[in-house]
Amino acid sequence: MHPDIHFSYPTVTKKAGEKPIATDFITEWREFVKLNSYGNLFDWIEMIKEKENSQGKITARECDEIIRKLSLKSFESEYKVLILWMPEELDKEGNKLLKIIEEPPANTLFILVAENEEMILPTILSRCQLIKIPALEISEIETALIERNKTEATIARQVASVSEGNYREALQLVQHAEEDWQTLLRDWLNAILKTGPVAQTKWVEEISRLGREKQKQFLRYFNHLLEQAIHLKATGQATGAYGNELDFAERLNKIAGIEQQQAIIEELDRASYHIERNANGKMLFHALTIKLYHIIQDKVVIEM
Repeated sequence: MHPDIHFSYPTVTKKAGEKPIATDFITEWREFVKLNSYGNLFDWIEMIKEKENSQGKITARECDEIIRKLSLKSFESEYKVLILWMPEELDKEGNKLLKIIEEPPANTLFILVAENEEMILPTILSRCQLIKIPALEISEIETALIERNKTEATIARQVASVSEGNYREALQLVQHAEEDWQTLLRDWLNAILKTGPVAQTKWVEEISRLGREKQKQFLRYFNHLLEQAIHLKATGQATGAYGNELDFAERLNKIAGIEQQQAIIEELDRASYHIERNANGKMLFHALTIKLYHIIQDKVVIEM
């Protein structure tokens, strides 16, 4: 590590009343970066948490520490660099950084690495120059899975089409390629539309036993099929669905129109977001089941 490159990132509280800073976890951070080239916030929190519902935050004390570090003279380089990973996890205490971001000390660079600009404090975002890195192409992910990960070509093609340009998600999906998401989805839709509350409760019990990562992958798979169904209805062809998936996409078009499918996608995205933030699985999927019922049957979205 270069002494003039500083890292700031979300941390977790291990003791009541504790206000952690990034350097408290510097050993774990170095190990994480070394072992997880494509790691995300979920992977990081899983590595450092001690309690099941731990949530990562960049604390007010960490903001003070950033200001202190950058007020010092550089050690070796002409420049000092702060790499702030996941600025979305800055709450209102992030406003402490406004002045130093707007008027940084001489030869000081801020690099904020984010996944969702809409979740960054507007006061922070307005002071940054936005550089968007595009998602990877399906063909790029497919090739990388085959060449780097030694994934079988058919699985690589299917996974690449579901991963939404995210290589980390592709690697996770390959690990669970044997999961029968289609059967799980069919059982859910049958419970919602045909068999009723008892079957719905049984299904929710089943999926709540899966880990958060698998729950997110299931929702991503459903999203993928909905996107293919919309594309199929709009253009007459699906670009990323094959065989049974194509048949399933055609059946989805029989039970829901494009507007309904778009509403479902929004709900699935929202659910996935809450899963990442340790939402209770049973409560989340019960609520999601009710919402999907009303979207499909009543053609309305209800707030819960």
